Amino acid sequence: MTQKTILRALAGETLDTPPIWMMRQAGRYLPEYRATRAQAGDFLSLCYNSELAAEVTLQPIRRYGFDASILFADILLLPQALGADLWFVTGEGPRLSTITTPDELKALKPVEAIHDTLNPIYETVKILSRELPSETTLIGFAGAPWTVATYMIAGKGTPDQGPAHALKDADKPTFEALLDLITDGTIEYLSKQIDAGAEVIKLFDSWAGSLKGDDFLNYAVKPAAKITAALKARYPDTPIIAFPRGAGEKYVGLHADIGADCIALDDGVTAPWAAAHVQTGGCVQGNLKSSHMVTGGDALVTETRAIVDAFKGGPHIFNLGHGITPDADPDNVQLMIDTVRGA
Repeated sequence: MTQKTILRALAGETLDTPPIWMMRQAGRYLPEYRATRAQAGDFLSLCYNSELAAEVTLQPIRRYGFDASILFADILLLPQALGADLWFVTGEGPRLSTITTPDELKALKPVEAIHDTLNPIYETVKILSRELPSETTLIGFAGAPWTVATYMIAGKGTPDQGPAHALKDADKPTFEALLDLITDGTIEYLSKQIDAGAEVIKLFDSWAGSLKGDDFLNYAVKPAAKITAALKARYPDTPIIAFPRGAGEKYVGLHADIGADCIALDDGVTAPWAAAHVQTGGCVQGNLKSSHMVTGGDALVTETRAIVDAFKGGPHIFNLGHGITPDADPDNVQLMIDTVRGA
């Protein structure tokens, strides 16, 4: 049996101490990250500089000794590889050229062309697979099709994903064709990450919660299931974590519906509820509120212990319910880790 704790949990083993990593663990809350990003010049240059991207991925492992490391990249690199223009506005986030018409969709590149752009990302994975400690699991990732599509349709992040919902309702063939293209591209992108050394794959559907009724099944669950099935056919031993953030009660049954080895939970559901209704299907990941990384103190310790206790009866990977924020205190991350590990 593998000794890597994350892989053991993903295989269904219940561990005395849950393994731990943290979404966005390489990021702006760390001074060493800020220094390396300044060296790179800007965010996209950092993503595409394999040596520096590997360096920022390794920084939180050196500092904290997390059980897993997640590739430093961005979910919008795939749209860029498909031919969308991508740039970042300081203080405001990403901007993309929009895809809202059949002609704009036809102008995108075929899936087989994405690797020309994404080769530096695969090189980052190769570096990490060599340089990570032997006990540390390497996680690759991509954005789920619905979430990626919301950015491609709106040209930026939006509070309610309104432009994507509008296109879905007004021109379903174009919307679904875009989703299919992203789905096929994601399969190839993640396959190359696994080829390069990624041991686990995570699929981030950050805006899944805005899909209601049948749309959640059709545009969150089914694309994730297609990606998972394709990857499992090629790489049956590579575990997959699905994160349909905001799913709420629809988290129930998703292990089976998606085919994922683990369902990651946001902090909109309680750990006792998830233990009773979601962990019964397999490994769960989560789900401490990110705000505890800012405020720290007794509340962080109490809530961390409560989550560990709630999930102790089954396979569990400790994580936040969303990514750590730039205003987090690095000392609070250490406090969280010490609490999970019983120090």
